[in-house]
Amino acid sequence: MGLPELWFLIIAFLFVGYFVLEGFDFGVGMLMPFLGRSHTGGDESVSPTEELADPDARRRTILNTIGPVWDGNEVWVITAGAALFAAFGGWYATMFSAFYLPLFLILIGLITRVCAIEWRGKIDDPKWRKAADVGIGLGSWIPAILWGVAFANVVRGIPIDAEYQYTAGFFNLLNPYALLGGLTTLLAFLTHGAVFLALKTSGVLKQDAMTYAARLAIPTLVVAAVFLLWTQFAYGNGWTWIPVLIGAVAAVVMVVATQIRREGIAFAATFVAIGGTVATLFAVLYPNVLPSSTSEDYNLTIANTSSSNYTLTIMTWAAVLITPVVMAYQAWTYWVFRKRLSVEQIPAPTGLPSLRMRSQ
Repeated sequence: MGLPELWFLIIAFLFVGYFVLEGFDFGVGMLMPFLGRSHTGGDESVSPTEELADPDARRRTILNTIGPVWDGNEVWVITAGAALFAAFGGWYATMFSAFYLPLFLILIGLITRVCAIEWRGKIDDPKWRKAADVGIGLGSWIPAILWGVAFANVVRGIPIDAEYQYTAGFFNLLNPYALLGGLTTLLAFLTHGAVFLALKTSGVLKQDAMTYAARLAIPTLVVAAVFLLWTQFAYGNGWTWIPVLIGAVAAVVMVVATQIRREGIAFAATFVAIGGTVATLFAVLYPNVLPSSTSEDYNLTIANTSSSNYTLTIMTWAAVLITPVVMAYQAWTYWVFRKRLSVEQIPAPTGLPSLRMRSQ
């Protein structure tokens, strides 16, 4: 295996890491408006404090589950984009120009989400927090859908000419296969987020999160199965059945685990299922990096888009030295913040009063 193939695997690994880690962040953001309501289940095991909890306290508890890790999870996509630019300049240039609008919308969504998460508690005002919650929601829903649409189009192929230029418009990207890919990532992230919340909370929030996970699991399994089988039969080969089957078995385990309310097993299963799905997309893509639906002669491949051997060698040494440190630090962060949260642990808001409140 040469350095171009190695860096194709590294980029695939980075995107797998991004989707399995940032995926539950998106899921938490999408579920916050629904799980942030008052509990009405009437469960005797729920404490009176939780039963009567202020919805905002529930939402702040939900947000605190990803508070220490969400920004670290986003490093994976930044690193993947930088590696793509340095290792496969032709792939980067054509893909980013072809997917300019979807990637721009993803970027706007991520920026909106970052600002909403960081600023939500700065002002102690219900309207301010409501606006921040809208930003968190939009910044989670938009990328969750569009990442699936983008990657499905990469696998399917797009109209590229002899100059490696994209020759169609935005609506060419909204084909049935790509839309199914977007629905797959949306449902997968929702389920992943619900299971993560069940793993990271206790009491009422854990119960409600597992209820949502159990409801989402079967639709997620069905949609993901259709997408994976479509991908395999249309674009795969014999050996690509391996990641397909890994993802499929993990999805079945996810359904069983959510029904019996075993959040630890369910989270591991959603983790593997999402990883298997993303690995399948890269597996069926190889040795292409961006197929052309115009002519196979115009396919972007590992060979015709990779950087020089000297560049890849320098990048490899940098990755060998830096990657273990970064991964160890992120693992340490997850270990330090491994304990569950409950509504009772969340203090009252401490933000500054709004201008409207000051004038009263």
